[in-house]
Amino acid sequence: MNSVRTIDTHTHILTPETAKLLSKAAPKLNIAITPIDDNFAKLQAGDIVYPDFPTGGFDVTRRLKDMDDTDVDVQVLSVTPTTYLYGQEATLRRNLHHPERPIGQTHRRASDAFHGHRHAADAGARARRRRAQARHDQVRPARRHVCSNIAGKNLDDPSFEPLWATAEELGAFMFIHPYTVAGADRLKSFYLGNLIGNPLDTTIAAACLIFGGVMHRHPKLKVVLAHGGGFTPYQGGALEHGWAVRTETKKYLKEAADRHHRQVLLRHNLALGQKRSRP
Repeated sequence: MNSVRTIDTHTHILTPETAKLLSKAAPKLNIAITPIDDNFAKLQAGDIVYPDFPTGGFDVTRRLKDMDDTDVDVQVLSVTPTTYLYGQEATLRRNLHHPERPIGQTHRRASDAFHGHRHAADAGARARRRRAQARHDQVRPARRHVCSNIAGKNLDDPSFEPLWATAEELGAFMFIHPYTVAGADRLKSFYLGNLIGNPLDTTIAAACLIFGGVMHRHPKLKVVLAHGGGFTPYQGGALEHGWAVRTETKKYLKEAADRHHRQVLLRHNLALGQKRSRP
């Protein structure tokens, strides 16, 4: 019998119950899900309207059917970008942690089919508070979801160092998803914000993890880059040559970039491989 399962590490969820909770707590968010037919609903998020939000995005029964139809055994769930809340006041973000509730509920309903990422919205502070306790917890490696930039700060910002240190210590599976992508003002046409903006911001995140020295300081850190790693797999030569000839790239990274670029891809693939093996 084949012992390998197909695991999708990049799947979002937002239930109508969570949308109502968010809108009640923060009316300005104006988040609502309105079913259209059996296959789609309209998702309202502030001034943005998604007219084709799939039913499986909020209905677990339909999601399980979709998984069967596409031969996916397990999904690792994460909250939708509409509920990241980085633009909201910190107290509100903490009180609404929040979108993780449907992930827990969904996991309990079908624990063999679903696992979840926890969203690290206040990553540094939470990591510092929980490190001592987590060190003694006898639990499986944690899964955490962090964005490609936090309120415009790249992932090598010193304020995130506690997050990376704790993630390495716990052997956490760090899923990096794009948000508020670079160049958004030029990507409004042709759905380019998703088609180009998402892989672009993922690539910026990966480059900052390399040149900012994060991967060097935390050699056991495991990362998974959404959207196929962005353009990172194809820019290896440029990153490596850039380190060799530009002084700016050596500010925090004293060793050749080729090693760290390959380590990012290796740890990316290893983390995916871990999630694909049967427990």
